[in-house]
This record gives sequence, structure tokens and C-alpha cells, in this order.
Amino acid sequence: MGLLSILRKLKSAPDQEVRILLLGLDNAGKTTLLKQLASEDISHITPTQGFNIKSVQSQGFKLNVWDIGGQRKIRPYWRNYFENTDILIYVIDSADRKRFEETGQELAELLEEEKLSCVPVLIFANKQDLLTAAPASEIAEGLNLHTIHDCIWQIQSCSALTGEGVQDGMNWVCKNVNAKKK
Repeated sequence: MGLLSILRKLKSAPDQEVRILLLGLDNAGKTTLLKQLASEDISHITPTQGFNIKSVQSQGFKLNVWDIGGQRKIRPYWRNYFENTDILIYVIDSADRKRFEETGQELAELLEEEKLSCVPVLIFANKQDLLTAAPASEIAEGLNLHTIHDCIWQIQSCSALTGEGVQDGMNWVCKNVNAKKK
């Protein structure tokens, strides 16, 4: 097979599909983040009452992102979406210090789920554009992220509103999907 035919085959191959589960407490900024990834208008966002699904192209991947509502009454249903998850993105409102314990508890429970074992985890420390936002390093320490040893993880400062830090996090996602798929 010549180089030209190999290139044609690669070009005609469909993008690899990746299933991303986007979780976090209500008002953490999950839907804003999803709309930012999809280059959609973020000026009118309402709380997610169930789930949103979007497919986003990134670095040769078709990212199928499942954004599940984070209200307390919806959280027990998160487990219905764990199957076949390639990457877990957990979003934290860095400015809502009163809920750090609650968000840490939810994240710890997710990390104990059998269907999510060995799934790479990206934690977005969102709302860094706010003056009251805790830095990602402080959140990582407060949530004892250094004790996570059974999966690869990354915490990324971001602002879903401005887009700052979002692409850095998605680069990490694509890099780790590549490593997982090999």
C-alpha cells in the first residue's frame, strides 16, 4: 500500500468517538462549559432539568458530551450514564466555598463507582473569573485529590464564561483519550 493510499484511508476514516460524562453540582457551570465547547451562545442558560447531549469535534475526535443536571434530586440518576464513559469531566464552582465539602463528597462517590474505575478524570475549577474563586491548587488540596491513585486525573483552572483554560483542559482530555485508545 502506497503512502497516498494510506493518507486517503486515514482521511476517510471517521473520527474516533469519545463518550464524555460532564458532572458537577447544580450551578457549577456545566452547561455553560458545554456551550463554550460547542461555540454556542452562552448569554441565556437555564438550569439543566435532565440532560443535554452535544457532539463536538476536537483534535480528530468526535466528543459526545453528556451534561447531566446537578440538582440533589437528579444526582442519584447519574449512575444511569456511567456505562461506556471514556472521560469524566467534573465541574466545580471555585467561588462557592460553602459547597466544597458537598462537591468533594460527590466526587469521592463517583471515583468509587465500579463502572467509572480507571476512567481519566478532568476536574474543571470553574469561575476563575470571579474575585472570590479559590485557586485550583487550593481546591485540589481541600478535596485531597493527591490521594487518587487508581485513575489519572487533572485539575484545570477555567472560566466557562470567558473560555479561559477550557481548551487546555480539552487538550488534556484528547491526550488521555489517545493514550487510553492505544
